[in-house]
Amino acid sequence: MRIRELLPIGSVVILHGGQKRLMIFGVMQTDEGAGGAEHDYIGVIYPEGNVGNEMQFLFDHSDIAAVYHRGYEDGERAAFITQLEEIYKGM
Repeated sequence: MRIRELLPIGSVVILHGGQKRLMIFGVMQTDEGAGGAEHDYIGVIYPEGNVGNEMQFLFDHSDIAAVYHRGYEDGERAAFITQLEEIYKGM
């Protein structure tokens, strides 16, 4: 997954085989419960939103079947993505 291809927070997607859409609320997330595995996104069910930790889902860009809505993007997000790229280049 290339950092520049990450969808912005607020994007609404459905995963392959999914029955419920998810809204992305975080990118480049670490799953502490799975030995520190990294995932491209964390999302919550849409339209309900955050109804508890058990309803937050970690997933990767390749898991997305369709994008229903692309979240907000501006200069601040562009700077964040550039900074994120630099961090991951150093790893």
